[in-house]
Amino acid sequence: MFDVLRIAWRNLRRYQRRTLLTSLLITLSVVAVLLFTAASGSFRALMVGQITDSMLGHLEIHRKGYVASIDNLPLNLNMSPSQAKKAEEELNKIPQVEAWSPRVKLGAMFSNFTETTNIRLNGVDPAKEAATVPLLRGRLLEGDMSHGLVEPGKILVPELLAKGMKVKVGDAIVLVATNKDGSVNGITFTVQGILEGISGPGGRDGYINIEDARKLLRMDGPEVSEIAVRLKDPAALPRVVAQLRASLGAIKNPKGQPVFEVHSWQQLSPFSTIARMIDMLDLFIKVMLIAVVLISIMNVMIMAVYERIREIGTIMAIGTQPGRVLGLFVSEGFLLGLMGTVLGTVISLGALWVLNIYKVSFDFGRQQGLVLAPQIAVSDVVTVCVMVLLISVLASLQPAWKASRMDPISALRHV
Repeated sequence: MFDVLRIAWRNLRRYQRRTLLTSLLITLSVVAVLLFTAASGSFRALMVGQITDSMLGHLEIHRKGYVASIDNLPLNLNMSPSQAKKAEEELNKIPQVEAWSPRVKLGAMFSNFTETTNIRLNGVDPAKEAATVPLLRGRLLEGDMSHGLVEPGKILVPELLAKGMKVKVGDAIVLVATNKDGSVNGITFTVQGILEGISGPGGRDGYINIEDARKLLRMDGPEVSEIAVRLKDPAALPRVVAQLRASLGAIKNPKGQPVFEVHSWQQLSPFSTIARMIDMLDLFIKVMLIAVVLISIMNVMIMAVYERIREIGTIMAIGTQPGRVLGLFVSEGFLLGLMGTVLGTVISLGALWVLNIYKVSFDFGRQQGLVLAPQIAVSDVVTVCVMVLLISVLASLQPAWKASRMDPISALRHV
């Protein structure tokens, strides 16, 4: 085996220019794939983090049918106190859960005593909400959160609404809401802060204390619209969602119907479509890599066989077995792929190291100054390398098979 590899290496050195150009082509392809995989993966993770860590959480628990009617924020589909307690008991059993936050969502009329408009509100527990969506604090443009995420009697107003209604921190406003029984109630709040907008549902929502929300809606008990959940490791999301669906799905109402439904962030945010597009682009780039390697290796090996027909006839005439000839040409293709893979991997890792030293920042919609720190998993590097080597071997098979099946006499007569 080592003799075959040594001879194959010598043959590649005989055609240095062709070997160099082919290896460089494979190298550039490997660099392009690894850098794109690292950059797109980091961009995806950054955007997902912005969505999950600033408003949604990694998953949410609702009463059955709530999400289908979420545009209307239906108060009659809130979880009762006993149902919310049961959901929290199930969350306590899952070690992957880091934090969760009960919320009361409602629609209300927002008035600055001169003008009135609509607003969507999240009633939250300040401590639990801060632990579940830690980036929410970073969306504060004006105001103070030193005494809690949202203090009793105060409201966090989305930036667009604050500008449209010309309200500032410290201003008094009135919220008027109708509860599920049709009773109307109004409470005066003080603007605690202005929140930066963010893409997706919830990006224009205001925040008040959960007790204020219950008071505004005149709730008899601590009802909950949803429970947002944060995981210790986002990679565990599919497993945790499946576990919660199994445990909470076993809970039925008196009619025998499921009480709860569990949704991952992908089912709640339109950004999941962009995430899928990034995954598709990643796959497309890898397919292009396969095509480049396949064509370049096959072209080189076909030329090698054509130029060395008499040489092939000579070594077969002195007793070299067809299998050894086959192995010789396959080894040449393998070595070409190996050189391009090793060089491309080294260049890619070096480029990623440089990019992480000299940070690249960019703007995404209203989110400005996001820093891209490209990272690539060892599994992705190994996958690309194995893929290139496998394609290199496969691309060499047809020319190698042709060489091993030559008739020695006809080959020796070739001009």
